[in-house]
Amino acid sequence: MTQLNWGLVGASNIAATCMIPAMRAMGGTVTSVLSSSAERGAAYAGEHGLPHSTDDLAELLAREEINAVYISTTNEKHKDQALAAIAAGKHVLCEKPLAMSVSDAVEMVRAADAAGLTFATNHHLRNAGSHLAMRKAVQAGKIGDVLAVRVFHAVYLPPHLQGWRIDNPAAGGGVIPDIVVHDADTVRFHLGEDPKSVVAIETVAGLGQGVEDSVMSTWHMPSGALVQTHEGFTIRYAGSGFELHGTEGSIFAKNVMTQRPIGEVILRTETGEEEITYSDHNLYERSLGLFTKAVAGEGEPSATGVDGVKSLAVAAAVKEAATSGQRTTVDYGGI
Repeated sequence: MTQLNWGLVGASNIAATCMIPAMRAMGGTVTSVLSSSAERGAAYAGEHGLPHSTDDLAELLAREEINAVYISTTNEKHKDQALAAIAAGKHVLCEKPLAMSVSDAVEMVRAADAAGLTFATNHHLRNAGSHLAMRKAVQAGKIGDVLAVRVFHAVYLPPHLQGWRIDNPAAGGGVIPDIVVHDADTVRFHLGEDPKSVVAIETVAGLGQGVEDSVMSTWHMPSGALVQTHEGFTIRYAGSGFELHGTEGSIFAKNVMTQRPIGEVILRTETGEEEITYSDHNLYERSLGLFTKAVAGEGEPSATGVDGVKSLAVAAAVKEAATSGQRTTVDYGGI
């Protein structure tokens, strides 16, 4: 397997808590980190055992030993940083949403394709054992034809993650770019189809300052199935959930919209209820393992750049529908 030597574009919390350990667990090394503050970057590198830090993207990308970058900066920076990395010949794993617009995300994906580089989106939920098991059950016909999906992903955003997410629209703040993209990718993962149109209502329920912190929406799928979602930054005690309802049964999954391999999954049919068991593997290790194989020419990343474009397109349609009050067709940017 190809060994990846990573450069971190962004001295982020998710890189520290989830990605660096997973990169190392998958046999990779992490050489450098980019931070807008040279002082913070040096402190971050020291804390996580990285040999190099910089506040200059060109300096990081010029390091020949780095063959892949992980981008976890604020959303408005993703496009330019990804295009620079691609121009430097680096494979790219980018946080969601890929960009501030669907057209920008399409440009990123096409640039990587033209350069023959692997480009992926860090959608973690499709790597969870719970979701893999649920998808397998659906594909095996356990619930028949899917009629409806309900997604419960309204949580309380902890203070250390609030910052720009609750008060900076220019940086891509708001619950729609932060959480709706996850739910769009997860629904697409389970159903194998792309939402056609959406209706939505957004509001500010307490945390948002210039951005929405709560949204509910309904999506119409090509198969005729309906999807109902609730995302929020302000709900402390609800827990999360994902339900799939079909002609022959239903799947009820509790507390599975998380970075950890936890939660309960129940299948209910005419014969009663049974628990669906699943692997408790690390979500990010699975994602990085598949990314590493894709770089070596073996299959695809768990969530490709196209997947990232499509999740962003659904979120953009939810935002437009919530703002306009009109049913909105999802525009996938020709991809």
